[in-house]
Amino acid sequence: METSISECWALLRTATVGRLAVLVDGEPDIFPVNFAVDHGSVVFRTDAGTKLSASIGQVVAFEADGYDADTREAWSVVAKGKAVEIQQMYDVLDAMMLPLFPWQPGPKSHYVRIDPTSVTGRRFTAART
Repeated sequence: METSISECWALLRTATVGRLAVLVDGEPDIFPVNFAVDHGSVVFRTDAGTKLSASIGQVVAFEADGYDADTREAWSVVAKGKAVEIQQMYDVLDAMMLPLFPWQPGPKSHYVRIDPTSVTGRRFTAART
């Protein structure tokens, strides 16, 4: 069953891990990221490297999902839009207040915002196995 945009955002707020899909040298690649929802956008932290260079200024896809084993209810949300590096001082300070904590050691000093042009989602009940 498809979900409304507001329900999609509510579902995204319950997830802690998502996947960033980008093109790297003309081939699709997917990176797991921890993220935060911020005023109708998705924000994540990263260091310099492939994830940053392949996303900045590009249209990307971001996906997160969830599953409740007790109810067997699952959901999936996909947001597509342009990724921009947050660089203005006050915007960076705001991003630093988001609950974004690196999984790996290192500075992760780049904040990236995905401003979606589309957000879609669906809920479904998983089959018993």
